[in-house]
Amino acid sequence: MKRFCSFCCTVLLIFSVVQAEELRIDPAEIVPDYVQWLLDVASGEVGYREGEHGWSKYGDWAGDPYAQWCAEFLCWCVDQVDQIHGTRLLDRVYPLYSGQNTGRSWFIRAGRFVVRKGEVDGWGYEWLKGHQSYIRTGDYIPQPGDYVFFTWTSGDDTDHVALVEYCTQDAAGRTIIHVIEGNNPVGVARNVYSLFDTRILGYGTVHDMADITMRFGNSGEKVRQLQDSLAYLGFLESRFITGNYGNATAAAVRAFQTAHGIRGSSVANQETQLRLQEEVDLKKDQDPATWTVIDEDE
Repeated sequence: MKRFCSFCCTVLLIFSVVQAEELRIDPAEIVPDYVQWLLDVASGEVGYREGEHGWSKYGDWAGDPYAQWCAEFLCWCVDQVDQIHGTRLLDRVYPLYSGQNTGRSWFIRAGRFVVRKGEVDGWGYEWLKGHQSYIRTGDYIPQPGDYVFFTWTSGDDTDHVALVEYCTQDAAGRTIIHVIEGNNPVGVARNVYSLFDTRILGYGTVHDMADITMRFGNSGEKVRQLQDSLAYLGFLESRFITGNYGNATAAAVRAFQTAHGIRGSSVANQETQLRLQEEVDLKKDQDPATWTVIDEDE
């Protein structure tokens, strides 16, 4: 018994040293209260196990008791936060979904998706805000409350999703993502993944962290922001601010590119968007309507 106790103490000591060698990475952005509430709900479910034939209360809540329930688990957790705190997060801040790729598509339309390798299928390459180069693997460290989308094959279809709890850096300088996930494989559990795990497709983010190349046929919040800027500079009529990249938006992008010596392709690439933002900022600086009045008596 003494040998066994000594062995257990040694194992615990080794485990403690390993844990101590991992340094928690401070979030780059403010963590909203609702994210902490969500993490509290999710962590309270750790240890839950599905019933016979894959039955889960999360699938039952979503309308399919025997579904593969990683997405249903996250949606259920968000709904719990809404019920407890009176928030309106579900289908506004986080998607309400169960389909294979619909969660990732929802974040793309919301303008809050960071791809792991830089290019989003059907759109184009992404770059982190404030950066000139396109995203490469490891450039983005996920924040608490982000969703991580995985594929278990070499394809681009989403097979799994998990909730980021926090990230750490180990003694070798490797970044480790700590998540809470459902359906792993039959319960709710904590898990860890390398930032460079090739199974990661990308992240549905809490904050707007990246911009993306846009083209005809795209739709969503990023398109609306592009249209707002084009309209502000007089290249697009306000009635075309719809969030849909159609003929009017393509023509406006091409006109802006021509006016500023950019190759006119009608594709809102990085060069076009960065120059567009410069022109918007310049006009706002010169526009008295945007000036802030300071009361000297205050």
